[in-house]
Amino acid sequence: MKRLFDFVVSLLCLLFLWPMIAITYLLVLIRMGRPVLFVQQRPGLNAKPFNIYKFRTMLLTTDDNNELLPDDKRMTALGSFLRKYSLDELPQLWSILKGDMSFVGPRPALFNQEDLIALRTSCGVHELVPGLTGWAQINGRDELPILEKVKLDAKYLQRQSFWFDVRILWLTFLKVIQRDGVSH
Repeated sequence: MKRLFDFVVSLLCLLFLWPMIAITYLLVLIRMGRPVLFVQQRPGLNAKPFNIYKFRTMLLTTDDNNELLPDDKRMTALGSFLRKYSLDELPQLWSILKGDMSFVGPRPALFNQEDLIALRTSCGVHELVPGLTGWAQINGRDELPILEKVKLDAKYLQRQSFWFDVRILWLTFLKVIQRDGVSH
């Protein structure tokens, strides 16, 4: 049922939101150039790698040694706006449609977050499809210590149901509207 929900709702969202996605694509292209999408491999279901897609929010500016400047030096006004309203996440609807992600699940870790991945694996959380949002997301987002994030992910694993997912989606919507927990 969850996969069917993810497929149908992501398809409907893509059909309904395509003008916003197209406008955002064009704005990023005009303001920051190519590539428009930020693509990164993340551990997915059972830690199998998949590509996560987001609209790019930072310039690719480097220093004299050809190293990327710190994030705060590369963030653009457009990028800050996209992050503030989570519009940079719109391309993840494609990942949900494909089945690499779900609307609700643990947020995909970075591969260098070895401690987070190991703790999630020890709690069985790696058996969940990563989500656009999750129980940990609405209970503190990136401000949470890793142990607390894993505890919340494990609670979601134990409590997952259609209605719990609906509750998480509603609370996520409220947090996005209120811009709660957004760092940029």
